[in-house]
Amino acid sequence: MHNDGNVVPLHKAATDQANHSPLARLPVILLQVRDKAAQRLRHGLQELFDNADDTLFEMADRARNDIEQNIFFEAMRDLRLKRKNIERGFLEQFFEAFVALIQYDAVQHTLPDSLMFEESATRTDDMERNVAVETMVGRVLKRDGFALDQLTERLNALLGKNIDDQYNPLGPAMLCEYFLQAARNLGVEIKVKLILLKLFERYVLADTEPLYAEANQLLIATGVLPELKPAPARRAIERAAASISSEESDEPAHTDEGVQEVFATLQELLLHVRGSVAPTLEPSVATQPISTRDLLRLLSHLQQYVPVLAAQDDFDLRNQLEQLLTRVSVRSGKSRIVDGADEDVINLIAMVFDCILEDRNLPDSLKALIARLQIPMLKVAVLDKSFFSRSSHPARRLLNEIADAAMGWGDCNSEARDSLYLRIEQVVQRLLSDFVDDPAIFCELLADFLAFTSDERRRSELLEQRLRDAEEGRARTELARQRVEQALNQALLGKALPPSVVTFVHDAWSKVLLLTCLKHGEQSAQWQADVQTMEQLIWSVQRHDEADAGLRLLALVPGLLKSLRDGLSSAAFDPFATSEFFSELEALHVRMLEPSAEQDTADTAALVEVSQHITLRTADEGSGSLNPTGLAHDDAGLRQVDQLRLGSWVAFEEDDEHTLRCKLAAIIETTGKYVFVDRTGMKVRERSRIGLALEFRRGAVRALDDTLLFDRALESVLGNLRRLNRGK
Repeated sequence: MHNDGNVVPLHKAATDQANHSPLARLPVILLQVRDKAAQRLRHGLQELFDNADDTLFEMADRARNDIEQNIFFEAMRDLRLKRKNIERGFLEQFFEAFVALIQYDAVQHTLPDSLMFEESATRTDDMERNVAVETMVGRVLKRDGFALDQLTERLNALLGKNIDDQYNPLGPAMLCEYFLQAARNLGVEIKVKLILLKLFERYVLADTEPLYAEANQLLIATGVLPELKPAPARRAIERAAASISSEESDEPAHTDEGVQEVFATLQELLLHVRGSVAPTLEPSVATQPISTRDLLRLLSHLQQYVPVLAAQDDFDLRNQLEQLLTRVSVRSGKSRIVDGADEDVINLIAMVFDCILEDRNLPDSLKALIARLQIPMLKVAVLDKSFFSRSSHPARRLLNEIADAAMGWGDCNSEARDSLYLRIEQVVQRLLSDFVDDPAIFCELLADFLAFTSDERRRSELLEQRLRDAEEGRARTELARQRVEQALNQALLGKALPPSVVTFVHDAWSKVLLLTCLKHGEQSAQWQADVQTMEQLIWSVQRHDEADAGLRLLALVPGLLKSLRDGLSSAAFDPFATSEFFSELEALHVRMLEPSAEQDTADTAALVEVSQHITLRTADEGSGSLNPTGLAHDDAGLRQVDQLRLGSWVAFEEDDEHTLRCKLAAIIETTGKYVFVDRTGMKVRERSRIGLALEFRRGAVRALDDTLLFDRALESVLGNLRRLNRGK
């Protein structure tokens, strides 16, 4: 998002000074607030970029010409290449803003240029961007300004400053500024900039309520202005409704001409399938189209019978409607037919639902429920032709949100139906029983469903984060164990040593080494010192022919004993548990100092040769970086694995009847492990990169397409119609 030189660096003067200040000057609680907020913001940015590709592709698909289409394709490419840098730049500026609080001076601070707007300015790209940002900031302040005010007050009390709301590091103005600065090197057109800003609002700014609530709660817990009255809670459904309303208001005006132009294009494609809905009468009977109002009455009549159908496969909408038209025609004596435009809508919706019900990405156990939505969706499409041209249409969004929530829903019987199934069932039943001709019901149901899924998603995301933390901890421990094991084998293998020393190194000192490796790393001075202590211990209990060996041992022992005791103490070993070993070690050292002849007559049977490889860890799948099967680096299975991203859904085909749907929650880089969870956030599968690639190759696992269901089905239908028309 190039700023054309008008966006100045965030808090430049203050940050330059703050960077030289130790981070320790920030109160610990403020660091906790910062880190918790960073987790939320990082997740929001990841969602933004995960969805940006689909959004830009959709815009490219709707482009009016090749030049405009190329703009969106180039933006997609640029965004993929620079995504990581933008995420990193955003968080770096976010962290710098917290450091800059120490240097904050209200007199020196002015609003960044990127957020300034003058009514007298000419309408340039910068002006459009500024208006968009100002509108976004205004929405957050209107929605969550109370909580932000309280957070600013608490920061002022904590730091003894007088910070303005607009310079609160968590305020919407600053969050927008971080994004603008981080994305300033994107060479994209203003229309793409505005799309990215809208996505930023949807996936980052939309989550400010829990962001501020969590920050305030952390400060309250440490006694920072606990007496302030908390921000009034907003019901989840109200938040969702507000989000829908704001998105609707931001949509460009859909003029009747624009909607009709899109629908006219669709009609041209549908021309060859007309005549599929017609009463069965004598050809000589005069025809008379029924009105749209009468068609809606017929559909409402059919709608009442959908819930009691035994099997959705038996329900053919066009056939059912044709039978009704035949009855009406017999009574009236005229062949009552559907008007051409209405028939086109019927055919298009029927074909879209046929495509939906054949979609392998939708769980079979939910297809019957979604099939019941065919008549309500048909009625709303008859009433409002923008249903086909506007992806944010509430009815269309409701169908897509249901499909998205059902992506991870597994097979179950009637007794095992969970809250998601029941909620979708409620939505379907409400539409079938209450929807007559007022599309407002879709907005209500969409808001309610979004509130439900938002609560579920928040719970699962919390579990997923805990899982990632635990898996990364396991991976670090496993690598540390491997390193300790390597050090032990290097020091012990091939040597003849007293059994007590071998046992001590294996059982006790290995734990000291493991703790040091985890805390400081294998390149640290602490690790080198502990390894050296182990090597000195082993040297001290071996026989040496050098003339000065005794003197070296006398010089070595005091420091060695101290290092051993310090190491055991740092690992919280009970000193009494190791006292017997130190007594025996003392006897061993005394023996080493005896004359050679006496040493030779000592009982050599007490020594044991370490000949077997020492293993400290349990065997597992092993490092994913290995390629034991000899797969080529461009293997199709490996390519499929590498195309997976965090949040991708896959289906493991367990047998002919059972499929496990799960989401990729973590990729542990150090071990190459891929960890999958179910839709509740519980771990269900773990695979290595190679193991997963082999499953892809033999069809035991497949990636699920998580793009918008209705949009995917509509595009497929239109593609089929285009091919059909070309073949005519």
